Amino acid sequence: MTTSSTFAIIGGGLAGAKAAEALRDNDFDGHVVLFGAEEHLPYERPPLSKDYLAGAKTLDDFTVDPASWYRDHNVDLRLGTEVTAVNTADHTLTLPDGTAVGYDKLLLATGSASRRPPIPGADAAGVHYLRTIDDAAALSAALTPGSALAIVGGGWIGLEVAAGARGRGVDVTVIEAAHLPLLGALGAEVGEVFAQLHREHGVDLRLNQSVQEITTVDGSATGLRLADGSTVAADTVLVAVGAAPNIGLAVQAGLATADGGVLVDASLRSSDPDIFAVGDIAAALHPLFGVWIRTEHWANALKQPAVAVAGMLGNAARYDELPYFFTDQYDLGMEYVGHAPEYHRVVFRGNVAEREFVAFWLDADNRVLAGMNVNVWDVLDDIKALIRSRAPVDPQRLADPSQPLPTG
Repeated sequence: MTTSSTFAIIGGGLAGAKAAEALRDNDFDGHVVLFGAEEHLPYERPPLSKDYLAGAKTLDDFTVDPASWYRDHNVDLRLGTEVTAVNTADHTLTLPDGTAVGYDKLLLATGSASRRPPIPGADAAGVHYLRTIDDAAALSAALTPGSALAIVGGGWIGLEVAAGARGRGVDVTVIEAAHLPLLGALGAEVGEVFAQLHREHGVDLRLNQSVQEITTVDGSATGLRLADGSTVAADTVLVAVGAAPNIGLAVQAGLATADGGVLVDASLRSSDPDIFAVGDIAAALHPLFGVWIRTEHWANALKQPAVAVAGMLGNAARYDELPYFFTDQYDLGMEYVGHAPEYHRVVFRGNVAEREFVAFWLDADNRVLAGMNVNVWDVLDDIKALIRSRAPVDPQRLADPSQPLPTG
């Protein structure tokens, strides 16, 4: 690519910033323009429900790069600007004021938005969603000691906020439609571990329940009315029922999509050869598993941009990192790696009651699909090796802490 080439990035989060870094690190000397919908410099999102809510970090601590970096590296950073259309025929982007910006290569890193279920009262004052730093600041201000918080949804965001709120002396009730929290992400065996964890820390966990209404008085939320007729009083309500990938531009541009994601190959190239996608929206063909995988986790936003940029520059690259995520709740820290939407059994290694263990998700042939280390460190590489080997393991040996982990 020549100095006259323009590479555009749509998305002002971690993935967008890392793509801009990768372009300059790879000596691309053309025009780089990055569009961010928020007015804030690109920042990481995991701290919003973790360290920021706990008061341990400020926005500056998880802002990816200072404003000076974009100036010094000649990145045309356009904050508070949402691209309204991608015109693949003439390689232009339409902006809100009707002007057009041309591109030679385009990276979509548009992330996700909070899902907003059609619950009566969902737009009342005191009802919060958590996706941006402004959302997090408003929620944090509402979580005063002695107040009551009702959380709709027992997924990662809901449970992390519950833990942070309990640490601030807030009474917390979590409403989850499934019979266990994190059921879709981890299954029943490990979901039970998290249910017990939160109950031990004083969370009122209401399972197999759905919300019929967010009750209000004079336009402000006062709590929840559940399907069984019971009520939950609350000063603050957080709706945390998942994220919706922002694929509107991809659909409008005619890119291939499926199951809420933009279909990309292992190089993260979309059905349009000049458009790549990364992060929450990317349903990437995984070289190991042979299926398209879309995950809404920090690791993809961090690591996928370098691969996409290589492809944009005409170099061969593929994204073969194993899906990875982490959480910290109370005294539980964990890392999860792998992909196990369907599994045959879970094998525990260590002390589950004391929450110092490793869990392995196995298929019917006793091959390790995924692993999670809980308050046990320095084993992540061994877990990854087991998954990549695709070799059957002995479940009894796997469960015995006195035996070294099999090498695959």
